[in-house]
Order: sequence, then C-alpha cells, then structure tokens
Amino acid sequence: MASSSRHDANKVCCSHHPDAPLIEDYRAGDQICSECGLVVGDRVIDVGSEWRTFSNEKNGVDPSRVGGPENPLLGGSDLTTMIGPGRGDASFDSFGVARYQNRRTMSSSDRALINAFKEIASMADRINLPRTIVDRANNLFKQVHDRKNLKGRSNDAKASACLYIACRQEGVPRTFKEICAVSKISKKEIGRCFKLTLKALDTSVELITTGDFMSRFCSNLGLPNMVQKASTHIAKKAVDLDIVPGRSPISIAAAAIYMASQASEDKRSQKEIGDIAGVADVTIRQSYKLMYPHASQLFPEDFKFAIPIEQLPQM
Repeated sequence: MASSSRHDANKVCCSHHPDAPLIEDYRAGDQICSECGLVVGDRVIDVGSEWRTFSNEKNGVDPSRVGGPENPLLGGSDLTTMIGPGRGDASFDSFGVARYQNRRTMSSSDRALINAFKEIASMADRINLPRTIVDRANNLFKQVHDRKNLKGRSNDAKASACLYIACRQEGVPRTFKEICAVSKISKKEIGRCFKLTLKALDTSVELITTGDFMSRFCSNLGLPNMVQKASTHIAKKAVDLDIVPGRSPISIAAAAIYMASQASEDKRSQKEIGDIAGVADVTIRQSYKLMYPHASQLFPEDFKFAIPIEQLPQM
C-alpha cells in the first residue's frame, strides 16, 4: 500500500497528523508517523558517518571515509587523496617497497605550504596564540609563496615573519625575541624577512606602543592592577613629554614597570622584568635614568606610594 503524505512548504509530515513528530528508521531509511505508524517517506538517505568512532580506539584510527576539512589555501582545496601507511602484504611489492605513495598525488608547492602551516601552528601553540592569528599568518604565507618574491629565504624564516606580522595586524603584537624563542631562525633573519614581506605584499602594520605589552608583562610578573595602571600612565606620560627619545616601546615599558613596582609594595628587580620583557638590564637602566628626574610628573595622582618618591632607586 502506497504511503500518503502532505508537504507544506517543503516540510514532510503525516497527512492525518501534520503536527506529530516523525520517527526515523535508519536501517530501512523510512520516516514514520509517531501517532498512526504511517510511512511518510521511504529510502531516505542517511547523511551521517557510516561507522561509529570512539576516542579510545587503537592507534586513533578513524574508519569514517569523509576525509578532513577543506583547506582553500591549498591547490584543489585539499580535496586530494591522502594514502595512509600500509599494514598488509598487499600494500608492498616483492622488494618491500610501498605500492602507493602520497608524493605522487601532492605537488611540491602544496607540500611546502603544508609544512609551513604546521610550523606556524606549532609556534603559535607554544606562545598561546589564538586560531584567528594562525589563519591570518597562513594567508600571509600563501600570498608570499604564490608571488615568489622572497626567493632564497627559507620557508621557516618566512613563516616566522608572517606570524609576527599577523600578531601586529591583529592588535596583539609579540616581540621579535618572543617569536625567535619558538622558531628555529635567528632574530636578524626574521627581521629581514619581516621587512621584505611587508614590501612584497605592499602592506603595513600599526606602530607598536608601550600599552601593547604592558598588561601581558605585568600579568607575567604577577603585579597587581594598581601597579599596571601606574606603569601604563608612566610610560605614556614619558613618551608624551619626550623624555625618552629614541628608546624602543619595549624598553620604555620595562623601565616604567620597574619604576612603578619600586614605588609600591610589590617590588620587582631589573633582572626579573628584563627576563619577561626580553631586554637587557642595562637597557632598562638607561631608560630609567632618563625618566627618574621627572618621576614626580610621571606618576598618576591617585597612586598610593609605599615609599616616598625621593627614595626611588638612583642609577
């Protein structure tokens, strides 16, 4: 007996009980009315996975055959066949060589991109950068790779430079030393690739300021919010009054943190601040010397001094 049904605005429902929920029989591919048992639809295609997978299966093997997500940065959107390692005798010839290899199905360009994307993801993971920055760095690397402007530079150096630029463009800049610490490339080489990449892509980045690093440095030093606010105010005021000409924002931020912490109960040494900020003790001292004579003008009015301002360390 043929089943009868009614379709309202492309909605499948029972003709006798239009508001009754339908029960799906996945084995038979039928949709059945829960009130009267009428078969409303048959031969329904199951769009789910053909296998059930569990996280504790051996070797993490996933028997579902849907493949990984598309990657628009790769040629063909990464809709190529990735051959897994062979396990049976049929996977090898009489000499023990694998019969099927991925190298035949993937171009050298895609292989270079995949390796670079892995390197960017690894570096970002080690310094806790979010996915948005990784995606931007991947896009930057893809543009540089396709234009072939940086021939002769290693892919690792280009990847490190792209990650640095992505951080700057996303408003969460990292220092060259922080990128260098998680990269295999020297600081000088990353700096060269950074300048060449900006020129090749005809793009720019915002100038870094002392405020870009202040909250992160203070948080890593375990300083309270009051000291962080004072450090931010001191650094901004020192720049506005042109007290520290020619000094980098990072060294100014480090000197401001040192000054604010010494005036509070939560004191931090130059070495502790230098290790977090990635600057030498002597660099902090040089910036602090320039700021010390103007200390009374730099502190915010509501700051609670633990010691008189005259007793701040002199260099």
